[in-house]
Amino acid sequence: MSDPMNVLVPEHRRLRIGDAWRDAASGATFVVEDPATGKTIAEVADADVVDGLAALDVASKAMAEWAATPPRKRSELLTATYRALTERSEEVARLITLEMGKPLAEARGEVAYGAEFFRWFAEEAVRVEGRYNTAPAGGYRILTVPRPVGPCVFVTPWNFPLAMGARKIAPALAAGCTTITKPAAQTPLTMLFLARIMEEVGVPPGVVNVVTTKRAGEVVSALLADRRTRKLSFTGSTEVGRVLLRQAADNVLRTSMELGGNAALIVCADADLDVALDGAMVAKMRNIGESCIAANRIYVEEPVREEFTARFAKRMGALSVGHGLDDGVDVGALIDEASVTKIDELVADAVNRGARVLVGGERPDGPGHFYPPTVLVDVPEDARMLEAEIFGPVAPIISFTSDDEVMAKANDTEHGLAGYVFTRDLQRALRFAEGLETGMLGINRGLISDPSAPFGGVKQSGIGKEGSHEGILEYLDVTYAAIDLP
Repeated sequence: MSDPMNVLVPEHRRLRIGDAWRDAASGATFVVEDPATGKTIAEVADADVVDGLAALDVASKAMAEWAATPPRKRSELLTATYRALTERSEEVARLITLEMGKPLAEARGEVAYGAEFFRWFAEEAVRVEGRYNTAPAGGYRILTVPRPVGPCVFVTPWNFPLAMGARKIAPALAAGCTTITKPAAQTPLTMLFLARIMEEVGVPPGVVNVVTTKRAGEVVSALLADRRTRKLSFTGSTEVGRVLLRQAADNVLRTSMELGGNAALIVCADADLDVALDGAMVAKMRNIGESCIAANRIYVEEPVREEFTARFAKRMGALSVGHGLDDGVDVGALIDEASVTKIDELVADAVNRGARVLVGGERPDGPGHFYPPTVLVDVPEDARMLEAEIFGPVAPIISFTSDDEVMAKANDTEHGLAGYVFTRDLQRALRFAEGLETGMLGINRGLISDPSAPFGGVKQSGIGKEGSHEGILEYLDVTYAAIDLP
């Protein structure tokens, strides 16, 4: 394993505000750790409210010029960012693994996924259209003109430190908005590296600002309270999302909220079990299970429950656990000690209520924040893990006997982000598609994330969509003009 410092440069430890890489006004810093070892890999600037408002100052001043920049020019800068990320994929991937913990192969996948948002929205930037038509009653014309909403504040999570920022920054820039990103304190380095790349390809100063801080509540609250901020996009827990929505209400901000999930994965008796097993492994173990769309509850129809469970447990038990930069590792470290403790408590709660552990179930000794791939059966309905977002490599399996039964169980949650169904019966699949209360559904597929598709949930899993054509609309207001023309 190579020296982690090889992928870091001094700029990664400072705030990106306007045309400068600067220390926090207070001089404060905080440490970033490798979750696989607990060792410090960098210190970064710890911004306070003064720094946050300084970023808003430059974002506001840059807004008019960036909005007036020809769409083709904005498109070319986004394309250049896509190419730069692709060319430096290995460097970015190593940085992601070091600060987040996922295996290097998955980090490479995240870089490819995140880069695609810049390519997709480079294409969308030149396709923002209004309309001109005769009013139905005649006598005047209707003209609609889309305009960028204004300076945007982004709060991004630690589980996809590149992709979640890219999914917000790319459509904002395509629409003509300037941005301030507050990355998660556990994983600030990747976002600072992205800002550096965007500086190098020629994105103008003030358009992409990054403020790292361990005082997120204070800094974000101050930004939302300032009337120059016109848009908030947040990816994270439903609990924090509710707080931010209340704060955003004071200035009636446009909001996009991608919040928590509790995805049900349903395996029907008529499913192709090979396809279902492959899909379940991806839906459960992508990103070590630290994903809002991860399969949180696996429901298997009774006739195939025994076979599916045995084969799934065998595959989970065969996964190797270790440092994400080591060869052959399938499952890296979880983000921090709190995550490991939470998962351990959820497993213990299920076992105390009668569940049985088939694979894993015990945290290992030694350094780092690791938890083994775990499969539980006979999980009772009152187990906390069926309601809580597990966010780790733990899979509870529950049997079902009818579609109505499993549909009711799958929908019995405040969340509605994603779901998965495996069946060879088209009509059955369509009934699930119409009956499950989710914003996204994978049918015979465990991977549903795609920059060209609208990502987002229903119920308390969020507001708005990211990706696809819908993604750029989140950053546009529409002005309507009535033109007298008899």
